[in-house]
Amino acid sequence: MEGDVRIDIVPGSQYRILQNKRKFSYGIDAIILSDFAQARGLVMDLGTGTGIIPIRLADGKDIKKIYGVEIQGDVAELAKESVKLNKLEEKIQILNMDLKDLRDRFSKASFDTIISNPPYMKTGSAILNEEENFALSRHEIACSFEDIISVSDYLLKPLGKIYLVHRPNRLVDILSTMRQYRIEPKYIRFVQPRWDKKPNLVLIEGVKGGRADLKFHDPLIVYDENGNYLDEIYEIYGMDR
Repeated sequence: MEGDVRIDIVPGSQYRILQNKRKFSYGIDAIILSDFAQARGLVMDLGTGTGIIPIRLADGKDIKKIYGVEIQGDVAELAKESVKLNKLEEKIQILNMDLKDLRDRFSKASFDTIISNPPYMKTGSAILNEEENFALSRHEIACSFEDIISVSDYLLKPLGKIYLVHRPNRLVDILSTMRQYRIEPKYIRFVQPRWDKKPNLVLIEGVKGGRADLKFHDPLIVYDENGNYLDEIYEIYGMDR
């Protein structure tokens, strides 16, 4: 194991995960997305990174199998090692491939649930990080948001669900792209650092071929005025105060 790789506990579980902080590791967005997602059946995690979402969801009673797709070879290898470390090979399979090639691997309308924590930034919208791993994970270099939704349109069964986390400033693009591919936005939940701060993340549930009826959950507030996690965040992380 490389010197920069360490083993962390997966929040809210007994599982462990390999991470390399010098390259890329999961953040709170992946944790709250895995909590928001009502995953069932055959599940696909597009851009799985270190595999945090599949590992967090592995014990879900309604989940048959989870595939995690990651284009970066070294990151995918860490995810595979984490799956082996936790003896979850029968429940999780990591695929080191371009998600745009999934049409060649899987049949149309074969998945019940899709989850994605995609790159938030359009290429050219910000200065690229010198580390390729960070750039690919944060900027739409290897794939665009439309690529993710187009692939989801292909993979999802009728009335199958997709769960996303993204930035609120991209919301108009997100919703219009989802509708373009017949994935109807059904629920939105904004995530705010504190009550007096504007949202910095948005959680979205969409349904393939669903009826138009958008609902809003109460916002998820992360910190109190003293910078401590609020109760719901402790619950999501599976931690005691």
